[in-house]
Amino acid sequence: MMWKYIRPYLPFAILAGLFMIGEVTMDLVQPEIMSRIVDDGVLGLKNGGAGDLRLIWKLGIQMIGLVLFGGFCGALNNVFVHMSGQNIGNEIRKDCFRRIMTFSFPQLDQFGTGSLVTRVTNDITQVQNFVSQFVRGMIRTSMLMFGSMYCMFQLNRDFGLIVMCAFPLIVGCLVFCMAKANPMFTKLQKQLDSINAIMQEDVSGIRMIKSCVREMYEKARFGKANGELIKTQLHILVIFAFMNPVINALMYIVVAVILLVGSFEAGSGGTTPGCIMAAITYTTQLLNGILMLVLLFQNISRGIASWKRVKEILQNEPELQDGTFDGSTRQHGEIEFRDVSFSYPGSSQIILDHINLKVHSGETLAILGATGCGKTSLVNLIPRFYDAAEGTVLVDGVDVREYRQKALREKIAVVLQKSELFSMTIRDNIAWGAPGAPAEAMKEAAVTAQADEFISSMPESYHTAVAQRGMSLSGGQKQRISIARAVLKPAEILIFDDSTSALDLKTEANLYTALKKSNPQSTKIIIAQRIASVRSADRIVVLESGRIIACGSHEELLESCAVYQDIYHSQIGEGDEKNECA
Repeated sequence: MMWKYIRPYLPFAILAGLFMIGEVTMDLVQPEIMSRIVDDGVLGLKNGGAGDLRLIWKLGIQMIGLVLFGGFCGALNNVFVHMSGQNIGNEIRKDCFRRIMTFSFPQLDQFGTGSLVTRVTNDITQVQNFVSQFVRGMIRTSMLMFGSMYCMFQLNRDFGLIVMCAFPLIVGCLVFCMAKANPMFTKLQKQLDSINAIMQEDVSGIRMIKSCVREMYEKARFGKANGELIKTQLHILVIFAFMNPVINALMYIVVAVILLVGSFEAGSGGTTPGCIMAAITYTTQLLNGILMLVLLFQNISRGIASWKRVKEILQNEPELQDGTFDGSTRQHGEIEFRDVSFSYPGSSQIILDHINLKVHSGETLAILGATGCGKTSLVNLIPRFYDAAEGTVLVDGVDVREYRQKALREKIAVVLQKSELFSMTIRDNIAWGAPGAPAEAMKEAAVTAQADEFISSMPESYHTAVAQRGMSLSGGQKQRISIARAVLKPAEILIFDDSTSALDLKTEANLYTALKKSNPQSTKIIIAQRIASVRSADRIVVLESGRIIACGSHEELLESCAVYQDIYHSQIGEGDEKNECA
């Protein structure tokens, strides 16, 4: 699956590899030149012990040229490595975000906000580093290790055998440590999920934390999660902290043995001081290659662990599959529930039980009932936020499952009880559902929503910036901006899910009066807890334990529905009822 992202940028990776080959080749050539400088230029072993300054200058200039060329190759390698790695990470991140946007609510709950944030940020960064390190590191470490060993054998067979004897011990140490460290990387990313989840919860709920004086508790909770993360990180670091000195010690022993053997062979004429120096340099390069391999395997292990987590997002198919219907119908705003039952995924509790209800085009329907009776669950089935477990939900005579989701939701505007505002201007927040709407239409929507007065009184009016999650506005102001956004959207169905709870009764009454005038053709569904909010609706549905127990006008329900009468009396009272009748 990763090949899909690598393939478009493979030319960059190939160029990076070629330039890395050039850089490492220059590194491998230099010890042999240095050997010639020492043996022939300084000691003059081929010239009766007389040094050769001209040879030193000649070979020295060659070395400088090779170093500069190697540096040039290294710079270009870095450029192409970053071009491939960054672009691959960018494509994966965009695909992950696109896939997340198609997830249903249960899928989002399954992953969790903190985990999704970690996967789209930290995990993809680790994958990006894995790709870059693999392109750069595998070539460099392989060439340094095997190139150094080959050059050692070319210099002196005995030196090569010494290194070969130590090589299995070094590889064994490396494999042992990686086997211990690898399982810790997945655990580390999950602990990052927990920290991000706590951060997200605490920042969004900071007002509640402060009002309940729970700062110390949250500090302790965050400290515990952070402590677990540090513990895992230290565990990994300790493994590598022991590994590096062991490998270094093995390599220094190799250097010492080379010096010992070289001293005997130099005395018998079997080798030269320059050859010994070159052998030590190749051993150092081999050591650097092994240490780089350790770092490479560490990054690869962490990258593979992160890729598995990213792949879970990319391979997780949306639960709600699109239909093929484009939304063109003769009816406009008609809704019907046919024997609909519903339970939340993973739960056996029945939320809605055999609901049968038809809402006519242009009608204002109110839904009233106790908390937890299924009001929000019922309207969530209309824009297909969830699918019914049994029965059928129809919009304009068509099963919502047959619609393309985009076409269905373009017909519907939803205002939630918890107003969702974005970090942009008030104007942009209102125009969110209808980006191309003219300024006059946007202002009319704000007037209908009873928001124009307070917006216009602000220093920057509609261009006032909204703080993150609307923290700079009151609850009533946020609700009215959200309502203006829904009114502006050219929708056939307007759903108000207890979205006027923060408004006073006068403002709410003015809102519904203005809404009836500005959107007379739209079907309106109003969920509310207050009788005053629903009494003027064409029909009122009373829900109890997921069932419709009554449906009618305010006057009809006052006469026939005991539950409605109880709610009415508890909110308005006997005295007010008599005054109202008088």
